[in-house]
Amino acid sequence: MSLAATCANCHGTNGVGVPNAGMPQINHLSPDAMLTQLKAFKSGARTGTIMHQLAKGYTDEQLQTIANVLGKK
Repeated sequence: MSLAATCANCHGTNGVGVPNAGMPQINHLSPDAMLTQLKAFKSGARTGTIMHQLAKGYTDEQLQTIANVLGKK
């Protein structure tokens, strides 16, 4: 999934991240929880080193797709 490829750069292909470097584990989040976080970054309600900038580059539909693909089933 090309939309989620950017996520792997920081969070890893398996979503374990690098917590000590500010890149948290995301593979435990449900699709709904992940979408909530992505939308919070996009709106500016949640800040981060780069996530708030990345999230603004996606439509809400694209964020939903990312959450559905990467979220824990």
